[in-house]
Amino acid sequence: MKVLAAMSGGVDSAVAAARMVEAGHEVVGVHLALSRMPGTLRTGSRGCCTVEDSMDAQRAANIIGIPYYVWDFSERFKLDVVDDFIAEYAAGRTPNPCMRCNERIKFAALLEKALDLGFDAVATGHYATIVTDADGNRELHRASAWAKDQSYVLGVLTQDQLAHSMFPLGATPSKAEVRAEAAARGFSVANKPDSYDICFIPDGDTRGWLAERVPPATGDILDRDGNTLGTHEGAAAFTVGQRKGLQIGTPAADGKPRFVLEVRPISNTVVVGPKEALAIKKIAGTKFTWCGVAPAHPEIAFDCDVQIRAHADPVPAVAQIVPLEAGSSAETSASRGSGATTELVIIPTEPLTGVAPGQTAVVYLGTRVLGQCTIDRTVSAVESAVESAVESAVESAVESAVAAADAVAVDA
Repeated sequence: MKVLAAMSGGVDSAVAAARMVEAGHEVVGVHLALSRMPGTLRTGSRGCCTVEDSMDAQRAANIIGIPYYVWDFSERFKLDVVDDFIAEYAAGRTPNPCMRCNERIKFAALLEKALDLGFDAVATGHYATIVTDADGNRELHRASAWAKDQSYVLGVLTQDQLAHSMFPLGATPSKAEVRAEAAARGFSVANKPDSYDICFIPDGDTRGWLAERVPPATGDILDRDGNTLGTHEGAAAFTVGQRKGLQIGTPAADGKPRFVLEVRPISNTVVVGPKEALAIKKIAGTKFTWCGVAPAHPEIAFDCDVQIRAHADPVPAVAQIVPLEAGSSAETSASRGSGATTELVIIPTEPLTGVAPGQTAVVYLGTRVLGQCTIDRTVSAVESAVESAVESAVESAVESAVAAADAVAVDA
């Protein structure tokens, strides 16, 4: 096959490209330039896709003996990843830029260009495995080494994209083995640290970076019952689960710390409450996709596992596609302008912790990645006084309606 090897400048992608050559494929290496700032350099393991990374990738390609190119995807990256990141925070959500990069850059823009140029597939250094079922359909599965498994960030891939993707490291038992192989091949990146943090915010100061791009506006900090506890200088600076920096002068009645539970961009308010209220019993999203062949009847509840962060443990759950109810909070907030008529609802068997709208929930069947959704809304496992009152009122109304119906039936 004619394979385009995406080479980030790290050890994983270098070894993946070398393995593709040894497997007999015709391989060309490419590095994606995602920033137009030529002075951008990696600091230790912070950031990625820098000038230094490009040079590391070229040295590896030279040793492997394959052609090597640098493609400028900076404009597409800014529009589809950076600007999306800013817009999501401004809307009160917590986005995952790595998911967006895989979805819109590496396996959309890059793959589209590769296919246009006559390549059969794109190979990357991700730790995941592709399995072909009895009917010839390709499925995405976890890597053999769960400690390094990266199938979560690939959950956005579609069936067509899986058909043109290759992950040569998926069956490798450990990262140590990959580093040893890189050293044996003479790659200078054999001991290069893994990158972390958001690549376009290499200093790790997300709050400071956002403050320069999302205009701050003073708003209220509320408790779960709607009482004002203080003010803030910009809701976009807060994330669900945050404890520090709330600057609330009045202590909680129980004396315990308070955490950010919700960010409401329309009213520019931040809702805080006890740590227990961070426990989530239900998540849902209208923007969902299937990784490979979709379930035959997703409208029927099915057992699965759900994972809400790249390094989180999977949790048993029940999932189901349900229609959006007209006028509901899901219909008015999640689908506004999207045209969505259904949502993927996931109910874990035990509460999830620290879940925020904007995050990605990936659904698994065993080791197989079934699909994913961007979380639009969450339901706390701990009700507030207001929520309890509303639920009691609804139950009373239902009971009254049933009693009235029974009375009519008796009279009849």
